Amino acid sequence: MDVSKINARAEAIREETVALRHHLHSCPELSWRETETSGLIEGKLVELGLANVRRGYGGTESGVSADLIGYRPGPCVALRADIDALPLTEENDVAYRSAAEHTMHACGHDGHISILLGAAKLLSALKNELPGRVRFIFQPAEEQGERSGARAMIDEGVLDGVEMIAGLHLWSFERTGLVQWRVGPVMASSDRWRATFTGKGGHGAMPHAAVDPTIAAANFIGSIQTITSRELNPTETAVVSVGTLTSGDMFNIIPTKAAIGGSLRSFNPEVRASMEGRIRRIADGIATAFRCEAETTVEYMYPCVVNHRDATEILRETAVEIAGQENVKESPLLMVSEDFSFYLEHVPGTFFFLGAGNHEKGTDFPHHSPRFNIDDDALSTGVSLMTGFAAAALKRLESEGR
Repeated sequence: MDVSKINARAEAIREETVALRHHLHSCPELSWRETETSGLIEGKLVELGLANVRRGYGGTESGVSADLIGYRPGPCVALRADIDALPLTEENDVAYRSAAEHTMHACGHDGHISILLGAAKLLSALKNELPGRVRFIFQPAEEQGERSGARAMIDEGVLDGVEMIAGLHLWSFERTGLVQWRVGPVMASSDRWRATFTGKGGHGAMPHAAVDPTIAAANFIGSIQTITSRELNPTETAVVSVGTLTSGDMFNIIPTKAAIGGSLRSFNPEVRASMEGRIRRIADGIATAFRCEAETTVEYMYPCVVNHRDATEILRETAVEIAGQENVKESPLLMVSEDFSFYLEHVPGTFFFLGAGNHEKGTDFPHHSPRFNIDDDALSTGVSLMTGFAAAALKRLESEGR
């Protein structure tokens, strides 16, 4: 497919894409509550004449999928965008600032929706050149963690017949227009742990009559850091973070319980699987030493994002054609997580990043910040990349006799 034609068509709908992004930014919706957003998406896909339009996943009215059928029905390549917002109060002074209370698109999902709808429009105009199908996946609840929208959509068949998939993430940490790819692990797994120490409460003036769980908790916090510094192979990368610590609420009372919680991240499935036992062993040992009881739990959430070689090579070649070699580079390993990882456990695919950071425009604030915003100049490039990937992937699959 002619890349110059794709770029020209993406630029031709630039104002429409930006306007849509601004509208979505002004009316964000939280995970599994994206009803208005899903209704808007559904309407636009129906207008384009797409087939198999479905709205509603996970027992809700959130999430949309649809198929574009080219000049023959298969193979099938999927493109995914996440659609949910975060529970934050926006601090940006822009005309399209969020009008929803304590809800904000603070991770670029408004841009992801606009880009994928733009790609749907371009691919619809080019469908007579497509040797197969393109499935558009507008996924709810990427930010949910324990109730992943990706997992729900997969369970309900959104990947049926799909042979390759791609997802894009706008990235404020890199300059606008820079495309980052990586083969193999690229984003870490993410799991949630909790340890509760139970002792015997008492008066702060008489610690000998109590069993203080806060001492056990304090020792535990320091000790679990030895997992990464002394138990894991130094060539492995893992993070054990403490995010919550709760105990009593009176200055002169020794509490009965002290609870600690945090996250676990790694790139190695074997390391990931070993962490629960390591945390429990340390918690139990410390509890015994300080005359307490310990209870530990680990909630497994997102696996590692592992990009497949063939799909990533298609993306890299497409990005070089669309954005130029100087604007394409390999991504570093990232300790943040994404539920796109679930798709990659089922079908070959790739997850890549598109820079949207511009200091002069104030779009280089971190993701999940109340000042987060994206440079609209990245949107047309995103439309071209998703369009170009789908066309190139279908051509590759056709050449392989799919």
